Amino acid sequence: MPQGGSATFQELTQCVSCVKVAFSETTGKRNRCMDKGELLRIRKMLAKTQSQLAAILGISVRTIRSYEQGSRTVPAYIERLLLFILSQQQETLRTGRLCWEVKNCPKSKRSKCPAWEFHCGSLCWFINGTICQCNDMKTWDEKMECCRKCEVLKSILDDSGLNNKE
Repeated sequence: MPQGGSATFQELTQCVSCVKVAFSETTGKRNRCMDKGELLRIRKMLAKTQSQLAAILGISVRTIRSYEQGSRTVPAYIERLLLFILSQQQETLRTGRLCWEVKNCPKSKRSKCPAWEFHCGSLCWFINGTICQCNDMKTWDEKMECCRKCEVLKSILDDSGLNNKE
């Protein structure tokens, strides 16, 4: 990146890729929140080919194939994007239940929570740093493990049929 200038998209993508590799190499194993079957079901629900989904996610078709075959784990950022796209398709963001109502959060707790601050009560699972049972989670994997048990995200997964694994 040029000193004092702004980075190009390609430079940022390369930088993010380097950080991801370095992070995965230093942290060891990753909890597998999204498995290959879930990714395939989401792709079919979205009615997209591997090529179309790859274009939407900004990755190669070969990468999609490797996720679906199970030879590569689905990274957290892909899981996050897929769940967001799925929630958009189902209009959950407009009709979904607000986390502070589901959890009966007192105003003192709400005021410190990013989901409340940014008016994203049906997207609390998408935002790190939320103040709920998942507030002590340091990684996306830990957060998603907690969020998958919560009614806010479960409603998206139930509506899409993802909780009813075939």
